[in-house]
Amino acid sequence: MNNVVLIGRLTRDPEVRYIPESQMAVATFTIAIDRASKDKGADFPRITCFGKTAELVERFISKGRLVGIQGRIQTGSYKNKEGATVYTTEVVADRIEFLDRGDKAGADSGSGSGFGFEKQDAKGQPGIPEGFQALEDDDDIPF
Repeated sequence: MNNVVLIGRLTRDPEVRYIPESQMAVATFTIAIDRASKDKGADFPRITCFGKTAELVERFISKGRLVGIQGRIQTGSYKNKEGATVYTTEVVADRIEFLDRGDKAGADSGSGSGFGFEKQDAKGQPGIPEGFQALEDDDDIPF
């Protein structure tokens, strides 16, 4: 069984490219995962995703965002310019969950939520999205 689930923060903005023959999107990025051990270090696995998932990554996540990743570990190798074999390990993501609120443009600044709540009220709280109305009390909820 080859299944991995990770939670971490992006170390930089994702890099997205398109495969010329199929125009399929391929996104790669690295996340920082704190270790729960005494040495208090971190791991930095490289994440790769394809297709619609890669397009969503390009559109909605950026450096500093907290994400959950579900996928599989894939290893490989290649020869570098000096002829030495370089071994690689990456996570090929099947599913990516955005675990914090924020938008790509303001992930670190706290502006916007990334969920359509960009308008804020006088207290700086998320406002009501366009097309919705406020509930007066819990009795207005139909369930």
